[in-house]
Amino acid sequence: MIRSKRTRLLLLLSLVCLASTGSRLWATERAVVINTPMEPPSWALLERELLRANAIACREFFNRYFDERGYLRCVERWGGNDGPDDAIENCSFWPELHALGASDDILRMFKKAWEGHLRQFTEAKTVDVPMAREGMYYKEFPVMFDWVHNGEGLCVFNRQGLSDPADLVFQQRVRRYAGFYMNEDPGAPNYDPEHKIIRSLFNGSRGPLLRKATALDWAGDPIEVADRFLPRHGENSYEEMLFHFKDYNDIVGDHPQNLAATTLALNAFMLAHEEKYKRWLLEYVDAWLDRTVRNGGVIPTNIGLNGEIGGEADGKWYGGVYGWAFTVEVPRTGKFDNRNTHTLGLNGFGNAFLLTGDHRYLDVWRDMIDAINQQRKTIDGIEMIPTMYGDDGWYAYQPHPYSAGSEEIYYWSMNPEDRARLSDGGWWSYLEGKASGFAEQALRADLASIRQKSEGMRSDPTTPDTRLADDPLPYNPAAVVALIRLMLGGLPPSAQGGPLHCRLRYFDPVARRAGVPPDVAALVTGIEANETTVVLVNINQSHSREVLVQMGAYGEHRCERLSLDNDHVEIGGSVFHVQLAPGCGAELVLETKRYANDPTLAFPWDRRD
Repeated sequence: MIRSKRTRLLLLLSLVCLASTGSRLWATERAVVINTPMEPPSWALLERELLRANAIACREFFNRYFDERGYLRCVERWGGNDGPDDAIENCSFWPELHALGASDDILRMFKKAWEGHLRQFTEAKTVDVPMAREGMYYKEFPVMFDWVHNGEGLCVFNRQGLSDPADLVFQQRVRRYAGFYMNEDPGAPNYDPEHKIIRSLFNGSRGPLLRKATALDWAGDPIEVADRFLPRHGENSYEEMLFHFKDYNDIVGDHPQNLAATTLALNAFMLAHEEKYKRWLLEYVDAWLDRTVRNGGVIPTNIGLNGEIGGEADGKWYGGVYGWAFTVEVPRTGKFDNRNTHTLGLNGFGNAFLLTGDHRYLDVWRDMIDAINQQRKTIDGIEMIPTMYGDDGWYAYQPHPYSAGSEEIYYWSMNPEDRARLSDGGWWSYLEGKASGFAEQALRADLASIRQKSEGMRSDPTTPDTRLADDPLPYNPAAVVALIRLMLGGLPPSAQGGPLHCRLRYFDPVARRAGVPPDVAALVTGIEANETTVVLVNINQSHSREVLVQMGAYGEHRCERLSLDNDHVEIGGSVFHVQLAPGCGAELVLETKRYANDPTLAFPWDRRD
């Protein structure tokens, strides 16, 4: 705890005029004044430098790989190896970067890339693949594909609301996209409300694919490979690309990865709290919760069109593409690879928990972790845990516990028993006061990654006609993992476009934008079930700074009371205002009531707390 006799903690209750869309809103603002001198800590200087370095590197990356229209300079293709989702995925983590406080250029660039890629892949058409002959996108959304890829393609859009929720086009798209899964578009009957299923692994703006998929559907049209492209999945020819997907056939029926689609309804609900979106999301997630319980605590990977577990896989709960038994041959090596994507289902349970705070959405996943670990057996003197299940039972044993989702479950529950599933070291040990050097090490590592990726980009030999959409991915310089953990006390969002889960967010009330104001740094030093501890500092020695602190990514948490040394202030809301005198800072302890509010995309000055 940082202590000083000169510390003053004041709550200023004053009527202030806050700008709101279409009107002038008068509200009572909670203002805390901090005037305790604090020498700029190393971590604070590193945070500010990391925000600056990210922006510089992203500008160079954007100028190299995107044209003046926002189109990616590449050969447009459809497919599971390389496709439209990869084009915009090159800007993954840019929305989070801006929402942390990076330059407004980041917002401008990723929005331009998003708009550009929508046009680019609406114009791009297949010749042989049936569903994309009229365009790979339709109504500004993938025509039909699986949520490994749909989700990756939405990782930028789904988090645009962190920085730009008032954009009317964004709002229209949020509602349209959610409508594709609520039967609001007659051309996209993806959802069966009677059986509460998404009807196929392939789904989108043209509805579900209700036949067996072919290797062509997955691999895309024939393409020249040798001496031109270097596909990142290792194939040397189009024939090998087809071989990669030869067993990707059984896609009819529901699969847990479709739960990633619930983020669309979550975003739509957070716009204006229209109940229909929350109702649909919980109906769909509850159906999956029930199926998992009825299946002995393990989430099934095929639900038939009749709503029965295993209904499109000869009654096998473990069947289907990306199922518990989905082991396929790798074309170049002849070896077999296990490709079970049931873990994407955690997105849906996490979304339901964010909406409700109901722990049964955590219990079901926790129980599955325990159920799988109970299948352990000793092989050659080593205790092993399975990861797959087929006709002969459990297989693909590994010498470590099954732990998929363990960090998320502990973060959401803050149950000490869930903490026991996580190893010591790293961020969690830091939060527990056991790794004092973690913050600076993590920030320096992310700075080093920006340098390494920028060097890789400058050495990239590809040209637009020899570049596939996923070729630039390794060079995307956006480094936000340390910033999300340290500044926000949060978890880096999922690759399938899930929401941000964090304890705190910051807004600049002067610039009227998301993120910390210039010169302000924040370090979350502790999180407990009912408490959040954060250090705020103004490294500017001449000018004061103001920052709004929000509880949760979407105002879902509530600060009951704020403490600094022996001073205590009742807050009783999701937002409070901090005035930082020049060169001053302090550690604040926030009594936190988690999941007390409906989450919202609205900025603090556009809503009543």
